[in-house]
Amino acid sequence: MNLTRQHHTVVLRHRKENLKKCSLTGLESRKDMCFFSYPTDILPDLSEYVLLAMNAPSLSKDDGERGLFLIDATWRYAEKMDRFVASHQQVAKRSLPSGWKTAYPRKQEDCPNPEHGLASIEALFAAYHILGWSTEGLLDHYYWKDLFIQKNEKLISFNLFE
Repeated sequence: MNLTRQHHTVVLRHRKENLKKCSLTGLESRKDMCFFSYPTDILPDLSEYVLLAMNAPSLSKDDGERGLFLIDATWRYAEKMDRFVASHQQVAKRSLPSGWKTAYPRKQEDCPNPEHGLASIEALFAAYHILGWSTEGLLDHYYWKDLFIQKNEKLISFNLFE
């Protein structure tokens, strides 16, 4: 698939991701998103995108002119996918500012910080909010939508990161 500027977001999803549990399920048909499968699909040039990652400079409105790249996998697979992307692409990394809290009930032992290790949809929502992009419809299929909004009400009500 060829990327166009209408694709705000590129998602690299691990082929073993359980789609019944995947928080991004339901977003595949959005015109502003493009999904690729790891390791089978070849990624396009992502030099005009920022990759959401841990331990990187904070995402800000200044990044709003670039696209957003998200790795969607369990924590264990995500690390391997991140190394793969780094070996094949020149993509800037950005992290979400601290303070965002997950509503997703974690069962994984390998999440570095379970309370702040967001589900993919939560990270995507937070990033869209910070970038000043419309979040309309992003959480429509997310089971824990109300709890996520409640836990992050102050961050959502005010953009504290400007």
